[in-house]
Amino acid sequence: MSLSRREFITRCAASTALVAVPGFLTSCVRAGAPLAPHAGVASFGSTYFARSFGIEESVLRTVMQRALSRGGEFCDLYFEHSVSNSIRLEDGSVNAARSSVDLGVGIRVVQGTRFGYAFTEELTLSSMLKAAETASAIATGAPGAEPLALASGRIPDFYPVQTLWESVGMDQKMPWLQAVNTRIYQLDPRIIKANVYFSDSSKRILIATSEGLVVEDYQPMTTLYANAVAEQKGRRERNSYNLANRNGADFYTPERLETLAKETVRRTVQLFDAVRPPSGELPLVLGPGPSGILLHEAIGHGIEADFNRKKMSIFSDKLGQKVAIPEVTIVDSGIHPNQRGSINVDDEGALGQETTLVEAGVLRTYLHDRISAKHYNVAPTGSGRRESFRHPPMPRMRNTYMQPGPHDPEAIIRTVKKGIYADAFRNGQVTIGEGSFSFYIASGSLIEDGKLTAPIKDVNIIGNGPEVLGRITMVGNDLQIDVGGWTCGKRGQSVPVSQGMPTTLVSSITVGGTQG
Repeated sequence: MSLSRREFITRCAASTALVAVPGFLTSCVRAGAPLAPHAGVASFGSTYFARSFGIEESVLRTVMQRALSRGGEFCDLYFEHSVSNSIRLEDGSVNAARSSVDLGVGIRVVQGTRFGYAFTEELTLSSMLKAAETASAIATGAPGAEPLALASGRIPDFYPVQTLWESVGMDQKMPWLQAVNTRIYQLDPRIIKANVYFSDSSKRILIATSEGLVVEDYQPMTTLYANAVAEQKGRRERNSYNLANRNGADFYTPERLETLAKETVRRTVQLFDAVRPPSGELPLVLGPGPSGILLHEAIGHGIEADFNRKKMSIFSDKLGQKVAIPEVTIVDSGIHPNQRGSINVDDEGALGQETTLVEAGVLRTYLHDRISAKHYNVAPTGSGRRESFRHPPMPRMRNTYMQPGPHDPEAIIRTVKKGIYADAFRNGQVTIGEGSFSFYIASGSLIEDGKLTAPIKDVNIIGNGPEVLGRITMVGNDLQIDVGGWTCGKRGQSVPVSQGMPTTLVSSITVGGTQG
């Protein structure tokens, strides 16, 4: 069976009402070889895409033959079928809801470090052959090698789901939003407005390569976000909190819903007592969990191999060099169970794995996709990711975090005479070439005489990735991986990620607060 995109969406969404929801939530195994298609795996058999859309082995081979018709050393096909739903509750009433279906295939032809890419939203043979022809234009020469016989690869499951989102109705989702909304108002009489946003998605992918690999994955995702407005003596403050996970409906326990409501209210009302710290160079203590976004922006992007291959990153000449104290070990991992950035298999077919970037203060490797790995003559790190079938893969982070160190978190704070403590950030930006970054602190406190005192607000921190890495002097033993709904943007593509951090002391950083 071959369905056009129009026919498919008509069948799947005929009875669904679509109402736009503002996209206000968007932010930003050891390293080894990709999955081997012929090592202990079965020959190509029935897949979800074969059963649902007629994408049989003969279709895959025909498309790949066309893709390699002008040469090219490698090609791959990336099929995607995703279904997503969202609801927004404002002051207890639904003001927006949306359901959407996406379907298509992206085709890539690789020649050295160059590639051609095309996609189609129709899974008809004629449309796929046209896309393959377009992608093949990168190569000029004799026809490439014949695609190898296809074999289905086995992958692990780092996000098992008990209840698939396809079987969860609106009647089961609405009580979660209503419970959070009600609880926000109950927790503090100063709350005058609340918004709760929920989303879920189910994405199925199939990757087929000219080297004979066929692999499928089912990728769930869900997010529950709340923000609140509080008023006190005519003054209003606003803040938010969210939860996100590769999981099913079982993720939303009463305890998690309570945490979401409490954190939303706590972050909001504490701003009434917040002060602006003095500007200038101050010690910074990073709290555990969400402050790992500092690693993501200030360091992680600079260690993505495409930037280094093109000599665009400040880390391009630092492999094997000391970049931090021995207590600093930084990891990027795709294998943490159910984390937002976890992947059973990357978007090129490499297994999900864990990559140690900085080991005992020494920069050991970059994050590689297939192209950069070949350039550096190393194995891919399972970091080839893409936003959708409309985009080619490139090296991207997954779950980026610093390993725990030897220090007690309270002892770290006691060493600071005057500084700031930050436990949540937003609006991070980085300039890759220079390594310069800036962040807005969403939640934090002053540190005075070794103690946390007043909450802080309207604070930015500014720094340089390698310099800040070199200014880390103490690492706590309390690593937390954040559960927030982080989304990373790079070259027009957005992918889900997460990060983590133990309590960490940066001896000095530029703080933008009040003058003085």
